[in-house]
Amino acid sequence: MLAGRHRAMSAASRVSPCFQLGTRRSFSSAGQRRALFSRGEHTQAQEDPPRILITGGLGQLGTGLAKLMRARYGRENVILSDIIKPEKEIVESGPYVFADILDFKNLQEIVVTYRIDWLVHFSALLSAVGEDNVPLAIRVNIEGLHNVMELAKQYKLKIFVPSTIGAFGPTSPRNPTPNLTIQRPETIYGVSKVHAELLGEYYHQKFGLDFRCLRFPGVISSDTAPGGGTTDYAVQIFHDAVTTGKFSCYLRPDSKLPMMYIDDTLRALWEIMVAPESRLRCRTYNVTAMSFTPEELVRAVREHIPELEVSYRPDSRQKIADAWPQVFDDSAAREDWGWGHDYDLSMMCKTMINDLREAYGVKGGEHVDSSAAQT
Repeated sequence: MLAGRHRAMSAASRVSPCFQLGTRRSFSSAGQRRALFSRGEHTQAQEDPPRILITGGLGQLGTGLAKLMRARYGRENVILSDIIKPEKEIVESGPYVFADILDFKNLQEIVVTYRIDWLVHFSALLSAVGEDNVPLAIRVNIEGLHNVMELAKQYKLKIFVPSTIGAFGPTSPRNPTPNLTIQRPETIYGVSKVHAELLGEYYHQKFGLDFRCLRFPGVISSDTAPGGGTTDYAVQIFHDAVTTGKFSCYLRPDSKLPMMYIDDTLRALWEIMVAPESRLRCRTYNVTAMSFTPEELVRAVREHIPELEVSYRPDSRQKIADAWPQVFDDSAAREDWGWGHDYDLSMMCKTMINDLREAYGVKGGEHVDSSAAQT
């Protein structure tokens, strides 16, 4: 039925989904946005809830998404997976399975056994890590993608694959970076994400695959430790500010990059998954919440921790940052399916500091002993 719908579409409407003509709905307020998706959630609730598989589930986004999806669709309907031995609380919070994305039969068995409907594919090597091991990045980010795309096609799954600001390069416009523009990234991470975007659009047009993708900016979260990515300084600063009061930044103070707090990130992912297909003129959308430089972030953190000491020692990640967008244009997502962020820089800083003070067991004005700090 889905493939038949797509075959019936006119050739003009399928050549470039981002340029389809038609009336857009603008969402003038968060209330309108919430009302739309509350209606969507109610409709979903009347049907059988989707069975969801999350690959790479023990990374920055997986556990938070599992919690959000389980709250909406039920504990047993969200299957978290990874190749890492999970902590006890992960296993106790809901289904967890071993899933090697390079093993097609392993993934196929999970999809069949758990009757999966949605596949959220987080497994990837990030920017700086991928540059250190290009052959492994190609296997994980490209071969692994091919496996999940084929499974999604074979079993008619709705699939989400995240993309990134790293999908752009030095020849892309940086301020702002529109939804549709030249993409010539200079990292294997970025190259693999452009490949994912184009392959997903191709599978959608040729096979009717329900492929959905968001280009995320730097994601800021207190739930997981920084992973060595180019934007992870914006997570590390909070850990260091709370624990030692000293922070060394590997980017220049004027390096502006788009960012987003994790609660907005996870909500954006859920909203694109439940958005009616009729609202999607594209299969890949930019989403963002704010853009700032390390210097601006330091000022915001010092509103809460004025004694914070900061030094700047740019390393190899500076070259990556210099090729990435400074400001993300996400107007297409806001116009097409009502995306809108909740967290600005001030609110994000307050939330991160409060959460990490609680996690480290420190009060305002205190710091963890530097020898005991774990970041």
